[in-house]
Amino acid sequence: MRILAVDTTTPSGSVAVLEDKQVLAEVGIESPATHSVRLLSSIDVLLEGLGIGIREIDGFALAPGPGSFTGIRIGLSTVKSFAFASGKPTALVSSLLALAWKLGDSGDVLAAPMLDARRGEIYAALFEFRRGKPVSVIRQGAYLPEDFLALLPARRVVHFIGSGTGLCRSGIESLLGNRARFSTRSPFIAAEVGRLGVDILKAGRGVFSEAIEPLYFRKSQAEEKHQPGRAR
Repeated sequence: MRILAVDTTTPSGSVAVLEDKQVLAEVGIESPATHSVRLLSSIDVLLEGLGIGIREIDGFALAPGPGSFTGIRIGLSTVKSFAFASGKPTALVSSLLALAWKLGDSGDVLAAPMLDARRGEIYAALFEFRRGKPVSVIRQGAYLPEDFLALLPARRVVHFIGSGTGLCRSGIESLLGNRARFSTRSPFIAAEVGRLGVDILKAGRGVFSEAIEPLYFRKSQAEEKHQPGRAR
């Protein structure tokens, strides 16, 4: 199964093409340029380099969130267009789960992926890997840093990854001391989105274009400003 995987949830955007779980090619770019400028060109570079066309892709994998509202919309609309035109399914993979998956080869560990959600919040979760499988320990959501840290186990080693760790590092170190581990792995997650997506698609749990939806854990500022009873 040949998969095109896309992540535009953060400035560390990436795309990858996989044959089953083997990455054939990947492009990751940390850039202030918007994903609308670079996403399609990145996909073109990958497909051209591999000598294949979009019609030779068997399915798609997408990180629909959480993350930047603008980035999510760009990735979602692009993959939705490909899925609609081809009639092929899409696997939806949380960006937090994909980040945690980067740590899954470290053994049976606790992995806390964190993304900067702006406005003083983080998107975060805690997963425990058991025999290579992630089990949710703290649900995915938008948290104030101190609220999320209060949920962490204080007597176990926890591995942290993602842009949100910078907002919480001092609090993490105060809570866990030498039981805190901070990952230096790449922030690009298209390969992980693809590997997780392959399992979803092979299990028949992919969705078709009309069912591709974003994964939000809070409303955008624009939506909050337009709530009834609020100043516009």
